[in-house]
Amino acid sequence: MKCDHIINKRQLRQSFERAAAGYDKAALLQREVCDRMLSRLDYIKCIPGSILDAGSGTGYGSRKLATRYPVARILAVDLALAMHLQARPSSVSWWRKILSTGWSNTSYLCCDIEQLPLQNSCVGMVWSNLTLQWCNDIGRTFAEVHRVLQTEGLFMFSTFGPDTLRELRQAFIGMDDCSHINRFTDMHDIGDLLVYNGFAMPVMDMEYITLTYDDVISVMRDLKAIGAHNVIQDRKRGLTGKVGWQKVLSHYETLRREGKLPVTFELVYGHAWKLEPRKTVDDRKIMEFVPKNRIGSI
Repeated sequence: MKCDHIINKRQLRQSFERAAAGYDKAALLQREVCDRMLSRLDYIKCIPGSILDAGSGTGYGSRKLATRYPVARILAVDLALAMHLQARPSSVSWWRKILSTGWSNTSYLCCDIEQLPLQNSCVGMVWSNLTLQWCNDIGRTFAEVHRVLQTEGLFMFSTFGPDTLRELRQAFIGMDDCSHINRFTDMHDIGDLLVYNGFAMPVMDMEYITLTYDDVISVMRDLKAIGAHNVIQDRKRGLTGKVGWQKVLSHYETLRREGKLPVTFELVYGHAWKLEPRKTVDDRKIMEFVPKNRIGSI
């Protein structure tokens, strides 16, 4: 029997709750991707009055955004309360408080970004760094983002593509019918979903980042430290057993190059806008659905 690919949000929240205290020490990739997203803002004309950081974690991105847009109100949204507790000013050292700006403009909300408890058109930018891969329905998430964005608002995000953790996925091939690695959405499908859910002028690009490790145990330890467990609903319990795990280790060892084991991440970046629907001179929308009985008369 094959396992479902539905992410268990309760398990996901618990995973990030456990990882929160040590998250910053392990989240090197997350910070690097955030910095690369920030550099892309240099080429985008947007000065939002309010920003929703969807999947804010321990607040690295929120603090960077507060520094870049000092008058903007920041709403940090995360599924795990423990992440917010790490992000709030009382959890950081005194020197970070001095060097950081925007603390008084940052609010915290604990919720699922697939169901945002927010009013329509309430924020000028939605920012999401490596969070969409934890959504069961990316289309629904995009619809929610579009709903809360103000007209002329910017949606900017990063997520993982299908080649992420390909070495680990390859090592598990043949073990059983269950998925031991979470499934990731293709860049082109993400672009299509943006358009389908009302976004305009989507821009997508991707790149690969490969990290290297001494052994598989170190790979798994780092993934656990950032909360990146397999949280697929009804996944097989107990992983693969001792014998199965030894096979995984052996398979992964065949990929060793120059004394190191590679771990590949496919990074997908995107941004799009919420614009006013274009209309004709008589105030009709450009796109119109016509009943079959009217087709011959048009």
